[in-house]
Amino acid sequence: MCIFATRQFINDNTMEVLTRRFYEKYAQINTKLVRDFINVVDWSNRFIGIKGSRGVGKTTLLLQYIKMNYSPDYKVLYTSLDYLYFTENHLYDLAETFYKKGGELLALDEVHRYPNWSIELKNIYDDFPNLKVVFTGSSLLQMSKAKADLSRRAVMYEMPGLSFREFLIFENVIKLPALTIQDIFKNHVQIAVDIIGQIKPLEYFSNYLNYGYYPFYLNNIKSFHQKLYETIQITLEIDIPQFESIQTSNIIYLRKLLQIISASVPFKPNLNTISQRTGISLNTMKQYMKYLDDANLISMLYFEEKGINSLNKPEKIYLQNTNLMNSLAPDNTEIGSIRETFFYSQTAAFLKVNAAYKGDFLVQNKYTVEIGGKSKTQDQIKGIKNAFIVKDDIEVGNDNIIPLWLFGFLY
Repeated sequence: MCIFATRQFINDNTMEVLTRRFYEKYAQINTKLVRDFINVVDWSNRFIGIKGSRGVGKTTLLLQYIKMNYSPDYKVLYTSLDYLYFTENHLYDLAETFYKKGGELLALDEVHRYPNWSIELKNIYDDFPNLKVVFTGSSLLQMSKAKADLSRRAVMYEMPGLSFREFLIFENVIKLPALTIQDIFKNHVQIAVDIIGQIKPLEYFSNYLNYGYYPFYLNNIKSFHQKLYETIQITLEIDIPQFESIQTSNIIYLRKLLQIISASVPFKPNLNTISQRTGISLNTMKQYMKYLDDANLISMLYFEEKGINSLNKPEKIYLQNTNLMNSLAPDNTEIGSIRETFFYSQTAAFLKVNAAYKGDFLVQNKYTVEIGGKSKTQDQIKGIKNAFIVKDDIEVGNDNIIPLWLFGFLY
């Protein structure tokens, strides 16, 4: 028997308020710019979770999907679980009332803001078999850590920020299809020639590196980095402590660790030295680095055989994208660091990327990549099969030399 069975239905006035708020958002949402990620999600599943870092556009995508597929009526309801209403009312009760009134799709935003979200979602899934639920949450949301076993019930997706290709669409420059990694490595010359026959990609590339990863740049480019910095602080001070039960007094160490990493990336970490500089014990520091990685603030690069866990030392540490570099370490935006960070953020969104013993990256356990500028030589990858030089500041390459910007077309 469900633990919520004795609760009262939500009254009509409450449903009216929640529905009115939803209709207001429904009316305001624009579907002219819709990210291709909407086609990555298999919306036919009954229980869908979309997680991602703050600012990548999860809420917008969810509302766009609703507007493109549902009329504003009793069959669909969107609500954010950070509404004050949920401080004194239960999500399960809302779902039950909505379901019994003929509801078909319940869209829940910011589920991590709601205590015991996993338990109530499990009960909703089990008790209302014809109700479809789509929920969004923080990139820190780990289904394996949920108190209820949602991993067998929910199909989870992780939404990245804008690719360079998507940025060009958002800027109304050009709309081109995404490429596969095989397309790029096998046919990069022809592809680049076709693209530069239509646009000059390097004309827009530096803008993307500065502010193009997070779609909220469209609201106000001038205040973008201020807003991004504030978003980072919320992640450090609220999101990570909420998920990982970090004491408030220890948040300062988390911030200090990110500050040290930001001033040095990309780098091969000496964990003992970082531990001494931050005043954090070695084991705690490894955990904190994992939290920053889960929050999509940093990206840790490992050799394939070591794997990612809190015990192994990463080969290199990066900030997760180049926009973060310009917000957290504007004085450390060395061009080589930016190049590697861009390549890693674009490829690792949907591909397996590891450290390479020769070269910078090993992609899909097959392609060795060395990153550099125009003058980069073949020395580091000499004699390696499926090895490529990826160069910045060139429009088109030749043989095994590929322009860096082209890897921004992978999604």
